[in-house]
Amino acid sequence: MKEKKAFQTDKAAVTGGPYSQAIIYNGIIYVSGMGAVDPATNELKLGTVEEEAELAMTNLRIVLEEAGSSLDKLLTITVYLKDMQEYARFNEIYKGFFTKDLPARTCIQAGDLPFGTRVEVTATAYL
Repeated sequence: MKEKKAFQTDKAAVTGGPYSQAIIYNGIIYVSGMGAVDPATNELKLGTVEEEAELAMTNLRIVLEEAGSSLDKLLTITVYLKDMQEYARFNEIYKGFFTKDLPARTCIQAGDLPFGTRVEVTATAYL
């Protein structure tokens, strides 16, 4: 039987919530929701959808890379936006994080996100 392993790195945002940054199981990494928290200071950085998308995607990239994966190994990503009117603006930042083979993606408008953020992303990748 395979074992699941909780993964945590201090190089990405650490919010202190009752969850792991990621779970690794059978060569797959399941990453918890990443948002607008500065990975260097762990401070919430509310701002424009572009600013928050940059931080969320940066935190995602850090967790993946520290665990031995990468954005290029993403299988799926789920994007939660506070306001679907910001979809195109989010996409401008999002596409800058990829060079090829974009992952499967779902994007929804969330009724509310933690701490008043505009963006949260969660993802699944292989190692």
